Amino acid sequence: MIGLGWFAVKAGFVIGTVMGFAGVLGWAERKQSAVMQDRVGANRASILGFRALGLFHPLADAIKMLTKEDFVPPFADKVLHLLAPLIAAVAAMSAFAFIPFGHELHIGGRVVPLVAVPMELSALYVLGVVGLAIYGPFLAGAASNSKYALMGSLRAAAQLIAYEVTLGLTLMGLFLVFRSLDLQAIVAAQGGAFLGGWLPRWGIVVQPFGFLLFLAAAIAETKRVPFDLPEGESEIIGYFVEYSGMRFGLFMIAEFIEIVLFSALMATLFFGGWQVPGLARLALPQTAVALIQVGAFFTKVAALCAFQLLIRWTLPRFRYDQLMALGWKRLLPLSLLNLVGTAVVLAWLGR
Repeated sequence: MIGLGWFAVKAGFVIGTVMGFAGVLGWAERKQSAVMQDRVGANRASILGFRALGLFHPLADAIKMLTKEDFVPPFADKVLHLLAPLIAAVAAMSAFAFIPFGHELHIGGRVVPLVAVPMELSALYVLGVVGLAIYGPFLAGAASNSKYALMGSLRAAAQLIAYEVTLGLTLMGLFLVFRSLDLQAIVAAQGGAFLGGWLPRWGIVVQPFGFLLFLAAAIAETKRVPFDLPEGESEIIGYFVEYSGMRFGLFMIAEFIEIVLFSALMATLFFGGWQVPGLARLALPQTAVALIQVGAFFTKVAALCAFQLLIRWTLPRFRYDQLMALGWKRLLPLSLLNLVGTAVVLAWLGR
């Protein structure tokens, strides 16, 4: 019962934090676009006249989505039409169960690992859940009985399949370096340093080319600019064109959750996760160390989320043929080259 209680506490903390990130990202995206376009941005929503720089707009959006009509096309598959946004949101959220947000916490003689579900093959589980994300957009388009929605869902399916291959092959090189499929063990292995302690032994240091490939594939997986072909506003297509109300809101939430998810994965695999260089040299209480590590992890996640939003308002959209050519003809061969090169170097070093 105690173990179940700690699981509930950790799961509640992760869900609350991720949903908070998703809400703030909606506000941050509006404000960032306003700054880049010399505008004020969202600032009208207020409570008792207090606007808080527009921070109440995510709450206003949620209320708007909940109160709008939930329209279902007459000839749509009503069951699949309902399940598609739920699958998209739940698949993205469930991956956080195995991503460590800290090392461990000592409370009352108990050692509590700061990950909702400790698991030795957690990296494989996360990759599997990321693969399930394709079913939400595909079912949304197929169940809507609309050629425009179907075209968007086919684009989404082709795009996610193309870039998931690169995603997996890129991570295989990292798994070879750290000799583990446990995300907690991978983060712990990044605690060392090079050059006399001046250069952290983070994943981006030992796999810099792999990080660039992972970054490109991750942005494609989130279906964001410049890889937002499944939405295609200018072509009036998109897998969610027949959605309204809270079902459409779930797709919006799922998109921001995916941004947080891939930022958390990049922080875990390439930026040391909860590791803080030099923290072990300080004589701090274990609770303080744990809190600093949790804060460091979420700070890295926030910085990577902000970077993805910056790309959103910087790069133009690819043509569809360019998108697929980049995935199959450029990134896939490069990810294979990175994997083979990593294996050769490790064999030469005797590892």
